[in-house]
Amino acid sequence: MSASVYKKVGFASLIMMSSVFLSRLFGILREMVIAYLAGTGNSVDAYQVSFIVPEILNHILASGFLSITFIPIFTRYLKQHREAEAWQIFSNIFNSFGLLLVLLIVIAMLLAEQLINITGLDDREVYLEAVRMTRIIIPAQFFFFAGGLLMAVQFAREKFLIPALAPLIYNLSIILGGVILFPLAGMAGFSWGVLIGAFLGNFAVQWLGAKAVGLKWSPLVNLKHPEFRNYLYLTLPLMLGLTMTFSTEIFPKLFGSYLSPGSVASLNYGLRVMFLLVGLLGQAVGVASYPYLSGLAVQNKMAELNELLNRTLKQISIVIPCSVLVVVLRKEIVFLLFERGRFDSQSTLITANILIFLMAGAFAFTAQTIVTRGFYAMQNTLFPTVYVSLAVIVTLPLYYLGMLYFGIYGIAAALSVSTIFQVALLFALWNRKNANRAGRSVFLFYLKMMLFSLPIGLVLYGFKVSVLNDIQSSTLTGSIIHLSTVSILFAALLFLFGYIFKIREVFIFSNRLLSKMGRKS
Repeated sequence: MSASVYKKVGFASLIMMSSVFLSRLFGILREMVIAYLAGTGNSVDAYQVSFIVPEILNHILASGFLSITFIPIFTRYLKQHREAEAWQIFSNIFNSFGLLLVLLIVIAMLLAEQLINITGLDDREVYLEAVRMTRIIIPAQFFFFAGGLLMAVQFAREKFLIPALAPLIYNLSIILGGVILFPLAGMAGFSWGVLIGAFLGNFAVQWLGAKAVGLKWSPLVNLKHPEFRNYLYLTLPLMLGLTMTFSTEIFPKLFGSYLSPGSVASLNYGLRVMFLLVGLLGQAVGVASYPYLSGLAVQNKMAELNELLNRTLKQISIVIPCSVLVVVLRKEIVFLLFERGRFDSQSTLITANILIFLMAGAFAFTAQTIVTRGFYAMQNTLFPTVYVSLAVIVTLPLYYLGMLYFGIYGIAAALSVSTIFQVALLFALWNRKNANRAGRSVFLFYLKMMLFSLPIGLVLYGFKVSVLNDIQSSTLTGSIIHLSTVSILFAALLFLFGYIFKIREVFIFSNRLLSKMGRKS
């Protein structure tokens, strides 16, 4: 593969990584504000549960997969210099699915009370609060759908900056909505922020971005168009299947709602911390690399596609030692992020312990953002969705048993085990289906990274409980000392063990870091 492609992927990854990092920071800030104002109380559980119905609606229209299913179709027409037809296809899909979504939104709002009955909320006041917030959030799904298509055309044009603004505007709107409206509306203020943020960040700004790359919308609806049927064929499995994203967003909230008050909130806080790492190292690279994977797939360059996929998976495996660091510093991280206002020390302890089980599967969450895009680049959504759905069904009892015997920690562990199983199965099937002979080396590399990370974790933990034992981590100063000293030791050990184990990715990373430091000095 040419160096220019890697350079483009690297530049695009930098833009998306910056966006994801900032949006995750804004997301953490959002959770910090929620924790301060409401802690892990019933109203936070109601707020989290209010996303279940909108998430299901989002899943039915596969709004989160629009870039994945639409980009290959749109890109093919652009490469064939048939731009006018490309915009007609865009308009047809936008109008047809948009009208269907509006109808579903109206139905969901009317049936919100009945739909929330699937949860375990038994407090009438909390239940009604969840219903009210559900009705506020549901219309935002139209803006997510429309924004998904508008961002897709920008990605296809290899434009990433405007789409990168979407999550930043979205999270900022939620924060402002919550802060301004909380005294009057409670947690519903954050729900109004969701609706406003979806409109501004995912629709209004993206419409302007799409116009800048030549958007030509027309009031066209043609359900018989062959490319509409092709899009439906690609998207239908995602609508009907139990995808990894769907299970991650729905199952913790659904099963957590049957536990004691505050369980859903605590799980969510833990997930936000984990997704900060996953988003930075996985989502950004996955989004940035997808147009290039699609381009290679369109040109039927399977050897190069396999090479890019394998190389990307190895690069993001750095999440494994980083997860170990988070586990060692889990109490300090949760304390610094959340323990203030109504978020007390008991909430910190519970959320920190949840992180042990969530971080065990962080590498799988990161890898799935890459592996699934390999299939989608091939315009093959049926195969991965069928097998992932089967994997979800097979592991579904783990959630129930985990909830029954281990409570909130069992749900977190079930989520990690399920995700690891899903991504391992999916990548093994990719290797077999696409003759990726080097795929086995990726599995071995991840095993090597785990063995590589274990002694790092033991040294960090030993250092923390011995050298830093007399410094109280339950204070601001103490937590900062723990966090900074252990992180510095982690960086040193990461580079040292990288040389010892001859892990090329760590070796390259350390050389770049040292060279930059040398230039600055």
